Amino acid sequence: MLRVIVISPYAGDFAGNLAYLRECMRDCLYRGESPYASHKLFDGILDDTNPRERQMGIAAGQEWFKQGEEARVYVDKGVSPGMVDDIDVCTRLGILYERRSIYTGEGGE
Repeated sequence: MLRVIVISPYAGDFAGNLAYLRECMRDCLYRGESPYASHKLFDGILDDTNPRERQMGIAAGQEWFKQGEEARVYVDKGVSPGMVDDIDVCTRLGILYERRSIYTGEGGE
């Protein structure tokens, strides 16, 4: 299985975004990929509304990018500023990424 980093929105509508993330991770699994999503892992551990804790979670999550083989950017709910930062990290580390939509089934990039 290919190890993939899942990039999807988190801040704002936490409950809705976590439900969407579960769909994204399921999509990866059905494509034969092993998904990793730090925003799922750290949910309930760090307070995303606390700037210090949010930055701590982002830094810890991005450190794991080095272990991923590729990334999947799920865009059905738009691309948040945090997602843009994650895409920039992928570019800097040379990690290939693909934009995906679970609702239209489209991939690309």
